[in-house]
Amino acid sequence: MKNMLIIGLGDFGHYLCRYLLRMKNEVMAIDKSEEALEDLQNLVSNRLIADCTSRTALTRVGVSNFDMCFVCVGSDFKSNLIIVTLLRELGAKYIVSQTDDEMLERLLLNNGADEVIHPNRDSARRASVKYSSEHIFDYQRLRDGYSIYEITPLRDWIGKSPRQCDIQNKYHVYIIGILSDNGKANYMPNPDITIQSSDKLLALMHETTMEQLLKKL
Repeated sequence: MKNMLIIGLGDFGHYLCRYLLRMKNEVMAIDKSEEALEDLQNLVSNRLIADCTSRTALTRVGVSNFDMCFVCVGSDFKSNLIIVTLLRELGAKYIVSQTDDEMLERLLLNNGADEVIHPNRDSARRASVKYSSEHIFDYQRLRDGYSIYEITPLRDWIGKSPRQCDIQNKYHVYIIGILSDNGKANYMPNPDITIQSSDKLLALMHETTMEQLLKKL
């Protein structure tokens, strides 16, 4: 459990707040609009109406006491940058900001943000990968070009085990889960398990490997 500060309760901030609470984190939510906080009154006991572009307001919050601070005002270029800068100056431990503007991302990173996330861009990328191929059902992007893909097995893999196919060494693909058509999920499967044609595989690999694999699927 971590102690989280969320500044800005637009759509993204609301979803983030609810999911963090679901993960049993302690959350403080701040927005300059009382209306933005109204529907969270039964979920978040620690709420504050304040303009966080004010150093005085952030000083009162005690930002250094939080494990992570999220700045969710991506549509407001100036406020986003000011809040991130103030958080860093006031000793915030880890700052995550949100924007879909690549120029602003560089400015945020140069002025105190530890990480910048891109909700719209990342959702669009995920949708493009998911819907561009009938062999990819879902994927989760990681770092440095690696992702976890939910894919159909190659024809050569069907009826054989990951060990028999030497999937890891031959294809540079790590099978971390097998989803059966009966809804059963087998995570970290035995390398000697037989792959069925109806199975969906959870496979960890680099995006260049996925591109090569798609040519074989």
